[in-house]
Amino acid sequence: MFRQTKRRTAGRRNFEDVASYSSLATSAYPSRLSFYETPPLEEITLEEFELWAIDRLKILIEIESCLARSKSLKEIELVVKPLLLKYLPLSPTTSLGLDAKAIAERRKDYYSHYILRLVFCRTEELRKKLVKNETTLFKVRYNMLQPNEQREFVSLNSEKLSWQYISNEEKLEKADELYAASGASIRNVLSIDNAGDATFNLTAEQLKAHIRQKESFIKLPFEKVPHLVSLKQVYLSRGFAYIPSTLQVSLLSVVFSDLLHNALIKTFQAIPRLEEDDRLLPLLNNLSRNFANIQYDNFGDGNTSDINAVSIATPQILQHYPLCALYLQENLKLNSHLKYDGRQQLGLFLKGIGLNVDEALKFWSYEFTKSSKMNMDTFNKEYKYNIRHIYGLEGGRINYKPYDCATILLRKRPQKGEYHGCPYRDLSMDLVVSRLGDMGIKDQHDINGIIEDINKHDYTVACTRVFELRHKQQMDASKPENLHITHPNLYFDRSRQLERNETKAVASK
Repeated sequence: MFRQTKRRTAGRRNFEDVASYSSLATSAYPSRLSFYETPPLEEITLEEFELWAIDRLKILIEIESCLARSKSLKEIELVVKPLLLKYLPLSPTTSLGLDAKAIAERRKDYYSHYILRLVFCRTEELRKKLVKNETTLFKVRYNMLQPNEQREFVSLNSEKLSWQYISNEEKLEKADELYAASGASIRNVLSIDNAGDATFNLTAEQLKAHIRQKESFIKLPFEKVPHLVSLKQVYLSRGFAYIPSTLQVSLLSVVFSDLLHNALIKTFQAIPRLEEDDRLLPLLNNLSRNFANIQYDNFGDGNTSDINAVSIATPQILQHYPLCALYLQENLKLNSHLKYDGRQQLGLFLKGIGLNVDEALKFWSYEFTKSSKMNMDTFNKEYKYNIRHIYGLEGGRINYKPYDCATILLRKRPQKGEYHGCPYRDLSMDLVVSRLGDMGIKDQHDINGIIEDINKHDYTVACTRVFELRHKQQMDASKPENLHITHPNLYFDRSRQLERNETKAVASK
């Protein structure tokens, strides 16, 4: 399926006989939103297979992180929309139909979804995680559609949904009843949408006007929505429930999650057929390890002229360190030594922030020899090779990359006298709370949220929460692209960028 040069294998479908799927693109991808019921049939390369899956995973990672931190759908939308534009853009259908760019976008969206079905169908836990995150992505995308696109999507799936939009005349005729039944729900959604507007205060008359002029309603058999009926959020008449647009996305998401869950079960049952394909299984196994195993490799952020052996020990640079790097460097300074695993983790982090090999040798030699425990000759004989090896200048001359969080958590835990690893996992809770206080996080509610993440073993979520608390004012001011922290160097580079944004903003005033 994925080779440029095709091989025929028993039981493997060969695609030479399949008609060109591109010619059917408009019918295959009729909407920017989809229930993904029809598998795509075109051939793709192995490179596309992997890259498309990773791009979609980057978005699902952010959703996973937001859900773990109990962010509202509106807050999740603010995080996810920039990532969708970057990794999975979907252009609307024009009056002339789909152009080549729109077809390519929708093709990537379909394939990336189906690839992740292969990745996360293997256990019940993975299936639940994918359903939860994909369903949230579905909600975000539905809210991004224009009202006419939402109607078109419902029309395309009318048989499955049993939905029917009411006419404007019927809406006006029943306006008072619709207001009485659903007004509170509509007001609540509008209040959330305008949470940042201090002047927002919707009166009863304004709400009635909104219902008459802007709100669209569907009606469907009341037994389809027993939870809304029990909560008295919808108007009932002659066996039909009238549901405002503000509640429709919840109903659609239930349908989407049920369809996806059933599809994942079927995918799992079919997965043994892939066992013969030695090209796909390594990719699938690598992607399925966890949602956060995406390597960050944009090291140095393009401006590292101020990173040297002296500056990395100053408060101006240390304030950007994540707790793992800060803990390592503080214990290096305290003990004038780090054991091998600690040297590797900190050394690669420093390399990633822009410390070159000459400055690294100055830094490590100074820290190791500043006390009477070691002289320069001993350092050169026993440790200089190790530092140069990190930079690919000795041994196999491999250009080693800094450890990401997944790698750090997979490596052995620190023993007595060792300081590598993840502090959120390896330190006692009292010591974590103390370190959070040193980092300026003292509000008990904030601390409880971090402790809850740690107790659930969501260590990267805890680190992301710490980052957001430490940089709240800067993030509120500059509205940067939110990213889940999956790498110590990502933490450092994001922190530095926020500082630069703040400096530019002050200078421009």
